[in-house]
Amino acid sequence: MATEGQALQLVEKLENELIRRRTDIDRHNAYYRGDHLLKFASAEFAKFHGERYRDFSDNWTQVVADSPVERLTVTGFQASGEISADRDLWEVWQVNGLDVDSQLGFLGSVTGARCFVLVWGDPKDPDMPVVTFEDASQCIVAYEPGSRRLRRAALKEWQDGAQEYATLYTASEVWKFCRPLRRRQKPFQMEDVDEELKGWEPRDMGAAEPNPQPNPMGVVPMVELPNKPMLVDEPISDVAGVTAMQDAINLLWAQLFTASDYASFPQRVVMGAERPVIPKLNSAGEIIGTQPVDLDKFQVDRVAWITGKDAKIAEWQAANLAAYTGIIEVAVGHLAAQTRTPQHYLIGKMANLSADALLAAETGLVQRVDEKKLWFGQGLREVARLIALARGEDVKAKALRSGRVLWADSESRSHAQMADALLKLKQLGFPFEWLALRYGLTPTEVADVVAMKEREAEADPVTEITRQLMGGGPPAAAAEPETEMQPDEETEPAA
Repeated sequence: MATEGQALQLVEKLENELIRRRTDIDRHNAYYRGDHLLKFASAEFAKFHGERYRDFSDNWTQVVADSPVERLTVTGFQASGEISADRDLWEVWQVNGLDVDSQLGFLGSVTGARCFVLVWGDPKDPDMPVVTFEDASQCIVAYEPGSRRLRRAALKEWQDGAQEYATLYTASEVWKFCRPLRRRQKPFQMEDVDEELKGWEPRDMGAAEPNPQPNPMGVVPMVELPNKPMLVDEPISDVAGVTAMQDAINLLWAQLFTASDYASFPQRVVMGAERPVIPKLNSAGEIIGTQPVDLDKFQVDRVAWITGKDAKIAEWQAANLAAYTGIIEVAVGHLAAQTRTPQHYLIGKMANLSADALLAAETGLVQRVDEKKLWFGQGLREVARLIALARGEDVKAKALRSGRVLWADSESRSHAQMADALLKLKQLGFPFEWLALRYGLTPTEVADVVAMKEREAEADPVTEITRQLMGGGPPAAAAEPETEMQPDEETEPAA
């Protein structure tokens, strides 16, 4: 068992790394929300127009991040050696609201490069563990040296009211600390971190809950779900590669709006003449001088007298704003290719595409989603194992280590296409339950449909007779006992 000082040292190391990560996480979350500062602009342009476009953003970042998340839907878990999904695990998943929260977690991983899942038992209900998705700005997992899977410790740090809280998880125990909230007026410096760490104090949990308390699961109960993991480097956010092009697109829009304001109409100019003047009169009506004509009056009256033998009027054409929109479309096309986001998600134009052409256009996105299923699925298998450990089901936990996560189909197809494909697979001999899963039903819904089919078959005499003719034999309840033939009994020859 670690001492309080050792636990605080571990909290310090993990908090330092968590603070370092928050800069990128906050920046990418800001881009997802459309909070973009005007970049790549000249000093003069930024000086005169930076504040004007401060609240404007043509936000493509959100579309890039949302496009894979909307196709990441967990439908169940299946342990090794089982042929059907685990109903108990799915009940835990739904009771904890993870069919919704998992989408929030996947989005957090896509934008922030990682998210976390925490599993902990509920003393009031031992059969229903508490499972929560956690944000990358609040959690961190430390791994054993040389390993990307063996977890050594985990830290969750958050704010509530005027207090900050930290919970340190290890394989053997759990430490809980708190400290007063300190308002930060400037970015963290290392000396600030050291100073704040001195404020951590063990939380008073009362006699019913010791601090530290033992970890009955025997493993660190927090799992990391990385996005685009690397062998020797940090995982990568999908937003990280979009920010530069997003900034360029915003600047082009700002320049287009500025040009439309100043040069979108033909401009006329008078050459070879002085500016017209009119007499300036005093209160008695006497001419005491001259004053320039108010040119705004010409715009209203639409009449002007220009004097001078060399006076003439010329004009220059309006600015070609289509040049800006053409460049913006090219930039959006680059963004689509780099992120494997279908262009019809970004451009907003749907041509008369066939089903095959539309499927081909989304191939890159489908592959991107399937990659994320591999990355997230590895962590979710460990989450399923932790749920079994929290329920005290050690045998199931061992089987879930090599189990699999069931996902909804990554491809977007019409019902007619899906039905046609499943019908052909049925003709090849695929079983109904497998086809129902491919159709998109959850394992629980498949079990319900199978039960409905069985009840329909029992209630339909035609179906029952057909089953007997196909070799199924009479139902057990209706089968008559066979009579044993006596040795001296003869049978009539068949006609």
